[in-house]
Amino acid sequence: MEAQQQEVEQQVWRLLEGQGSEVTAADVGPEQSRPVALRKSVTYIVCAVIFNDKEEVLMVQEAKQECYKQWYLPAGRMEVGESIEEALKREVKEEAGFDCQPITLLLVQEQGPQWIRFIFLAEVTGGTLKTPAAADQESLQASWWDRQAPLALRGRDILRLIESGLRYRQAPWHPATLPVDLSCRHVVQRLVLVFTNAHDQLWLLLLRAPTPHLPAAVAVKTHAVTWGANMVVQEAMPSAYYDHDVSTLGVFSLQHGGRQPGRTDGVCLNTLVALVPDRVQRGEDGRRLDRAECALPPPVENPRYFWYQIHNQTLREELLSRTRKNAIVPIHSLY
Repeated sequence: MEAQQQEVEQQVWRLLEGQGSEVTAADVGPEQSRPVALRKSVTYIVCAVIFNDKEEVLMVQEAKQECYKQWYLPAGRMEVGESIEEALKREVKEEAGFDCQPITLLLVQEQGPQWIRFIFLAEVTGGTLKTPAAADQESLQASWWDRQAPLALRGRDILRLIESGLRYRQAPWHPATLPVDLSCRHVVQRLVLVFTNAHDQLWLLLLRAPTPHLPAAVAVKTHAVTWGANMVVQEAMPSAYYDHDVSTLGVFSLQHGGRQPGRTDGVCLNTLVALVPDRVQRGEDGRRLDRAECALPPPVENPRYFWYQIHNQTLREELLSRTRKNAIVPIHSLY
């Protein structure tokens, strides 16, 4: 058992480093979801935030009738058989005329497993700016925007993305993170689920069989992708569920390999999840009571699961740091 738990620690290290590991089976929710098929049951959007030396941002003028002549970041749907990076490079080339290279994943946005958008900070590596003479069905033209001049935007949602890209350029708050080429059949959330106390002790929630491993939950159509973490906690410790906040802090790494359309169109989001006691409870008279500090994680009631305490000081400190500083790629639900 000790050797198997050490393997779990090594897997956690790989995720911390932005790597991945194969999803052999989902532990929670597979009976509630079918394998996804790109452009049929799931849509992936790629979006690029690109700056020049003046910190002007690359924008494209839309050719679509519903947003004709409005401006937006280079973005579009992934095509069947593409990798996420291939889709990003194709969209930037088609819409803006430039070749590009992704620097890091900036943000994941989702509306459940049916629609997920991957926003990247990227850089130009070649090509030329698309002019009105090259207008086509992809875009009318591209331009560098100083973020001050008036511009008819297709959506103001991109302003936050642009600001995030600028902040990362100036002071990165997480390691550069790029997709890992590993296939998956479903949209899956794999959890590095941690519980910490005031003494900086830290535990991971693991499953026992077939060997100790991090839980993996399939996203269900009726909820946000990150609801998978709630499903795991409800299954592992139902009595404690309503006394704790289940908070998905962000994404360590993203796995995708779509070379077998209809069979490997899923993604695995390796996430950091914090289980935090609700500090406030109510007495029988409805008055607010302060909950005492919890020295130990809540008891596991399902024999499939167990808490594993991290004694490796380096790993524990890294997990504590990432948890407290949110030094991780954020994931936002747009529900």
